[in-house]
Amino acid sequence: MFRGPRIATQVLLAQVLTLVVVLGAGFALTVTLLRNSSEGQYEQRALAVARSVAEDPALARRIGAGSDPGGEVRHLAEAVRQRTGMLFVVVTDRTGTRWSHPEPAEVGKKVSTPPTALDGHESVSVEHGTLGDSARAKVPLRAADGTVIGEVSTGVRVDTAMEAAVPLIREEGAFFAGALLVGTGVAALLTRRLKRQTLGLEPAELADLLREQQAVLHGVGDGVLAVDPANRVTVCNEEAARLLDGPVPPGTPLGEAGLPPPLHRALAERQELRQSVAVVGRRLLVVSAQAVRRGDRDLGHVITLRDRTEVDELERERSALRALSDALRAQAHEYTNRLHTLSGMLATGDVTEAQDYLRELAAAPLATESRDGARVADPYLRGLLAAKTATASEHGVELRLDEDSHLPGRITEPLDVVSVVGNLLDNAVRAAGNGSRRPAWAELSVLAEGDTLHVAVADSGDGVRAEDAERLFRRGFTTRSPGERSGHGIGLALSRQLVAKYGGELRLGQPGGDGHGAVFLARFPGVLERPAPAVMEGEHVKTQGGRQ
Repeated sequence: MFRGPRIATQVLLAQVLTLVVVLGAGFALTVTLLRNSSEGQYEQRALAVARSVAEDPALARRIGAGSDPGGEVRHLAEAVRQRTGMLFVVVTDRTGTRWSHPEPAEVGKKVSTPPTALDGHESVSVEHGTLGDSARAKVPLRAADGTVIGEVSTGVRVDTAMEAAVPLIREEGAFFAGALLVGTGVAALLTRRLKRQTLGLEPAELADLLREQQAVLHGVGDGVLAVDPANRVTVCNEEAARLLDGPVPPGTPLGEAGLPPPLHRALAERQELRQSVAVVGRRLLVVSAQAVRRGDRDLGHVITLRDRTEVDELERERSALRALSDALRAQAHEYTNRLHTLSGMLATGDVTEAQDYLRELAAAPLATESRDGARVADPYLRGLLAAKTATASEHGVELRLDEDSHLPGRITEPLDVVSVVGNLLDNAVRAAGNGSRRPAWAELSVLAEGDTLHVAVADSGDGVRAEDAERLFRRGFTTRSPGERSGHGIGLALSRQLVAKYGGELRLGQPGGDGHGAVFLARFPGVLERPAPAVMEGEHVKTQGGRQ
């Protein structure tokens, strides 16, 4: 398939051709103006010489006397011609007969062009005569009384006029040649810049890329946000605008785009991210970021956003159900053990002992049941505590609820709270199991303050090393060995983001201390139901939910 010159070559050729045409036309115009100016100057020179000859009274007397042509008139005219460098100085009478001429044979003959000054008017022109093309002037020759008795005609060869203009034409030619050279160089630089800006792509390739870009940006389900090397936003598709709660117009500086801190940091610091999780508002986004390059040239940075809020909620629900199923499994195992014990007593005929055992079972709940249900009213947190108690017991760790815990109301955001608390408990149970203190234990403390929930989790582990304290909440940091099972936790970094979503905080209260390991503190504002306001009714005080 035939392919014409590349677009950069076409642009260069078009610019050079334009320069050649414009400069060529300018040069031709300049040459014409110089030629006309030179001819005009020589016409005026011829006119001045003709006037000086016509004003000679001796010449007028001889013409008026009617003596033979030639003689003294011719000698006077030739002397003037030689002094002034004229092509010719011709003097004629009223009949057009030459009295002088550079060629003696022409004296006494009629002029080749009819006399035009006999009416008393001067004239200048470029004409063709017996001596060739010349710029000539014609002046009337007058007698002493003012009567026109003849004509004085002088001329300068046109070639002489052009020779006088040659130096100027050469200078103009040199100027135009230099302008053409400079213009061609500038055009080459502009073409190179165009080639760099288009990355060497042809118009058809650019059109294909545009169509592909539109298809990708509007056809995929991910949000796409990109900036150029100067940190100006270049792309923000509809999905990205939806996830960011508003579009970011192209050309907006990154500092003025109002992006959430994780996204702003990823673009400003040119971070390379792969399936990183970030909390943006009330959404949980999976973020990937990478640089855009063509060869060694930096073309900017792009991030893709994928909404996994609903998927994460389903995952957390699944984790909660799995924790409850673990609790039910442990509970069923404990029930089976108790039934086997009771069956053995009855089989051996120890009826009295079996009755006493049943009375003890009725008075004491199962180990997997929360003995502190009155202090924790929320069913999600009670279920989580029961499940984690069972699993902790299987790992040789006692999970207990702090005696000062008090949560009389229900949690309005159970999934997020259970996810964070579950992650902290998992970490505490693992740290206690791997620690050196025995017996191993983990402790949960919850406290309601209006609609704010305070959570503290401590353990009997060895605590957090000083060098790890600053890195605990960094994404990707873990103290687990490569082969250790990750469990059901969502990670401290994401837990902190979930708490921050409600305007709260998650921090390391103590890295360790006497008799205990690390203590983590979390504050969840606005996640508890507010107690019903009291209403005064007569002498009794009632609440909207019941009577005090």
